[in-house]
Amino acid sequence: MNNVFVYCEIEGKTVADVSLELLTKGRKLANQLGCQLEAVVAGSGLEGMESQVLPYGVDKLHVFDAPGLFPYTSLPHSSVLINLFKEEKPQICLMGATIIGRDLGPRVSSALTSGLTADCTSLEIGSHEDKKAGITYENLLYQIRPAFGGNIVATIINPEHRPQMATVREGVMKKEILDANYKGEVIRHDVAKFVPETDYVVKVIDRHAEKVKHNLKGSPIVIAGGYGMGSKEGFDKLFELAKELHAEVGASRAAVDAGFCDHDRQIGQTGVTVRPKLYIACGISGQIQHIAGMQDAGIIISINNDENAPINTIADYVINGTVEEVIPKMIKYYKQNSK
Repeated sequence: MNNVFVYCEIEGKTVADVSLELLTKGRKLANQLGCQLEAVVAGSGLEGMESQVLPYGVDKLHVFDAPGLFPYTSLPHSSVLINLFKEEKPQICLMGATIIGRDLGPRVSSALTSGLTADCTSLEIGSHEDKKAGITYENLLYQIRPAFGGNIVATIINPEHRPQMATVREGVMKKEILDANYKGEVIRHDVAKFVPETDYVVKVIDRHAEKVKHNLKGSPIVIAGGYGMGSKEGFDKLFELAKELHAEVGASRAAVDAGFCDHDRQIGQTGVTVRPKLYIACGISGQIQHIAGMQDAGIIISINNDENAPINTIADYVINGTVEEVIPKMIKYYKQNSK
């Protein structure tokens, strides 16, 4: 009762990284609140899920295993969470801001009249004083996310309705195993008690999942280009430099919108979040939406001809010059040093 719950996405037999990241954060929130961390997995053929989930500090793992629960469809998974939450009454529920999470979260929050904050960049525990009503609420979930196009950072609270629900994009939180031998309880539920047969009305006849073409989130070095690269040909130079550094190429939203680079390489609030050891920002002004997706990089190098560009304020090193001048020189010298 009144615990922290994380809905874990399953792809085949593997728990999604975003879910493991949320388990790590959920464990910290549960510690602050003095409650337990519980996880929910729903799918088909889920033997051995505990070995993937419990090491992140999960006290209870709820397993819903039935043929109709994989591949994901909206109605059965919604019924699983809605009916489970009516029984367990969690105070917090977290899920990934993925295609599944963006479909499932609003359905569950609407059915439970709980509210939902999407695309959070930070989650904290704190209090809130309603001076008008003369009430102070303790141990609320601060659901923090950029708002108004990224011009402000909003802290959203839900004082009275439960569960407090939030979705978080992959890469925003860190994934850390708490204890490889963590002992938690595994509860295997009778799915028929939670999901009516009518929920299986949608049948998946054929399913095609395309693998990503790059490893932007896992690369130790990321070279990102902005609108200042000027053209698609300008990005060709970044790919040439990336080849020499064994790096991946990313882009700001402005560069993607201009057609300089593919959308799946977009970094920022509406793209992916990366944490490389080295991040080289080329011709990027550094709007808050972009910074939200790369600010945790180990070392940040900014190449920009505008010495007052916002990106320079968070950069460890700034190269003041045009990308047309600097990038070819970097390619030249790295080629010489790699021989």
